Amino acid sequence: MLTLSEVLQDAQRQHGAVGHFNIGDFVFLKAVIGAARALNVPVLVGASEGEREFLGTRQLAALVKSLREEFEFPIFLNADHTHSLSKAEEAAKAGFDAVVFDLSTLPLEENVRRTRDAIEVLKSINPAILVEGEIGDIGSGSEIHEEAPRVTAPLTTVSEAVQFVNATRVDVLAPAVGNIHGMRRGMVGGEEKKRLDIERIRQIKAGTGIPLTPAWRIRNRG
Repeated sequence: MLTLSEVLQDAQRQHGAVGHFNIGDFVFLKAVIGAARALNVPVLVGASEGEREFLGTRQLAALVKSLREEFEFPIFLNADHTHSLSKAEEAAKAGFDAVVFDLSTLPLEENVRRTRDAIEVLKSINPAILVEGEIGDIGSGSEIHEEAPRVTAPLTTVSEAVQFVNATRVDVLAPAVGNIHGMRRGMVGGEEKKRLDIERIRQIKAGTGIPLTPAWRIRNRG
């Protein structure tokens, strides 16, 4: 069975991606795993702090582990959008394969310092765990917004991304490159669309050399 790190490295070599799907109940979990098995592709199952509180952090980890072993299939578990070290430690001790340590609302210097400290703690619990860091303000929540959520920071620059990765040694990076969490009402019917800065993504990828995840924000180009 491949590790999550090996799966991501293989995806990079093949210029591909690994799907990540947040789940809130067992029905959704079975649907995600069933689809991945039907397509014969590895998959990341995500659970935010709220979803973990509802499902149980240790209970979810045990369930995914049992399904992975039963089907002998690369199913991985990610602690999505974790905002405190205590919650990140809880997920690492439960057996999660990855943690998103999200301090993106903080100034870059504080984000770097606290993310670096968190990685040291989490790797001491499980050296194989992958830690994702986030930079850039992309709002929060996956709901439908009546108006564009207020964001305070510009898109992530290449120099910021390289600085963050070199200083923290994160395994995965989520930069702000043109999207945002959730949708505006106009996007439901197709009147509005999210626009990604593809060239910025390409440059950040080349500069950092590590896997990127889609933590992007809306960019209004008129």
